[in-house]
Amino acid sequence: MVLLAQRPLRHHRDGWHAWAGTFNGVVLVTAAALPLAALAVWALARRRRAAGATPGWARRRSLAEVGIVYGTVPWIWMIMLPGAGAGVAPRRVSLLPLRDLFAVLTEGSAGTATVQIVGNLLVFAALGFFAPVRFAALASVPRVLALAAGCSALVETAQYVLWLDRVSSVDDVLLNAAGAGLAALASRRRRRGPAATR
Repeated sequence: MVLLAQRPLRHHRDGWHAWAGTFNGVVLVTAAALPLAALAVWALARRRRAAGATPGWARRRSLAEVGIVYGTVPWIWMIMLPGAGAGVAPRRVSLLPLRDLFAVLTEGSAGTATVQIVGNLLVFAALGFFAPVRFAALASVPRVLALAAGCSALVETAQYVLWLDRVSSVDDVLLNAAGAGLAALASRRRRRGPAATR
């Protein structure tokens, strides 16, 4: 999905489009968009306070909503960019769990394997961290795991259907869900109770 078990994008595009499809590009674009995200949190929280919400509740809910979008969209953007053989190369599916992960760990360099695995763990990490804060129904790790696995499976299916020259791999689903689950565990300390439902 992100980098695992697939050929890297060739630089067959010029300028920012090719650059924004790389791991470093996503990180830098995300960092550059941070002021806009902060402004969106402030505007949403202010609107909610004007409607009568308490400041703490308005701030937490607004931060969670913007955080889900801000932390997920750049990764989805990157993994949905077509590869060099889009529409031409044979579609590839890998359904044997851990095969691609094992190949990355044994055949690639340590640095490459680390970037690939961390990239996959980060795809839905923001969703895993903020969704339990925003939605009371998701305030459990198993539910976050199920949500992230479902979202990941949808993206893998879209990659296959759209013929993007990317490998649709079950290992990507497993790593994406694991990243969301770990983020959900990390967010437990920041939650002071179930998220508000209104």
